[in-house]
Amino acid sequence: MTLREPQDGAQDVLDRVRFDEKGLLPAIIQEESTKQVLMLGYMDAEALRRTLTEGRVTFWSRSRQEYWRKGDTSGNAQFVRGAALDCDGDTLLVTVHQIGPACHTGAHACFDVDPLDPFVDPPTLGTVEG
Repeated sequence: MTLREPQDGAQDVLDRVRFDEKGLLPAIIQEESTKQVLMLGYMDAEALRRTLTEGRVTFWSRSRQEYWRKGDTSGNAQFVRGAALDCDGDTLLVTVHQIGPACHTGAHACFDVDPLDPFVDPPTLGTVEG
């Protein structure tokens, strides 16, 4: 959902979100130009409201118990370009213009840090077994 006016529709979105038992919503952050998933963070209602109305992604830190924005200390900012709730309303996808690395390790994306080597089943195009 793209909001044209900062306050327009934010409460409507908040009313539709299904926060977890701790009052949090997982937020997947995706780079606008490449569609690469950069990171996963968590938002409470206030962090979501700020994200939808201020143009910068705001998270709730579960460990520090405070709000934070990527780039406030590092300069590696995330500017909101779009947002969408999933079909259940319990996960948010935020499309961003990323300035600098998204990961605190200095990697471009948090998922670049520890790639795994899962078994990949040979493709069986168009067939479903079971």
